Amino acid sequence: MEQTSSFEKDFLWLNIRELPYFRGVLRAVEARFYQSIELVEPVLDLGCGDGHFASIAFEKPLTVGLDPWWKPVKEAAERGTYRLTLRGSGSTMPFEDESFASVVSNSVLEHIPNLMPVLEETARVLKPGGLFVFCVPNHRFLGSLSIAQFLDRTGLKSAAKRYRGFFNRISRHYHCDDFSTWKDRLTRTGFEVLRHWDYFSPRALALLEWGHYFGLPSLFSRWLFKRWILVSQPWNLAITRSVCKSVYLETPQQKEGVYSFYIARKISKPNT
Repeated sequence: MEQTSSFEKDFLWLNIRELPYFRGVLRAVEARFYQSIELVEPVLDLGCGDGHFASIAFEKPLTVGLDPWWKPVKEAAERGTYRLTLRGSGSTMPFEDESFASVVSNSVLEHIPNLMPVLEETARVLKPGGLFVFCVPNHRFLGSLSIAQFLDRTGLKSAAKRYRGFFNRISRHYHCDDFSTWKDRLTRTGFEVLRHWDYFSPRALALLEWGHYFGLPSLFSRWLFKRWILVSQPWNLAITRSVCKSVYLETPQQKEGVYSFYIARKISKPNT
């Protein structure tokens, strides 16, 4: 299944009309990356969530979506994003060896405390030569938070440290690591890194960071009406769209980017 570049599709609009803007703009940026990556079937989406991202990023349903939580799995099944949707753990996947030719995992691995068993299982279910495509926040993420930087500049180092810890907790991050750390993990579990790049500038991160606070009405809407955005019309989201557009149109690779995108390939034997 080949995903080709297509800028006719407005990934920004397709995301912000259904998601809080801070999440929508990040997902829109990531969706663009997949358009030039060839994903050979069968494809596993590891940590598929409710299937919203895959429904936007890919033209056709992926083969299997796997997630440990019942409610998102049910939503993903209702969307028809996958030919098969399963509830299961990434550390004990219910698949035979070498079941998939490609695995994607979009902004998932940073949320898993015990990561190595998941990478080992991913290698097990992936065919030799198959691609493992994923993205994660990197080592610049916490240091680039705008509120923490302000506290640093005013000499409130302790408060800045506490704020970074707080933001990491609400983001449910266990791993914000550099390339060398990820390369070591991947090498030890039988992968080689083909390509990687950093994206989402510190300026873009500030939009995401403040969106966690300005986006609280969306959270209430989700609780009360089961929808993040009550009025998904262009006139209602015109300002939001305008604010997010410059981030969406940033140069894809950012030298100081706070997220990293990886394309790895399974090799025959891990380098232990």
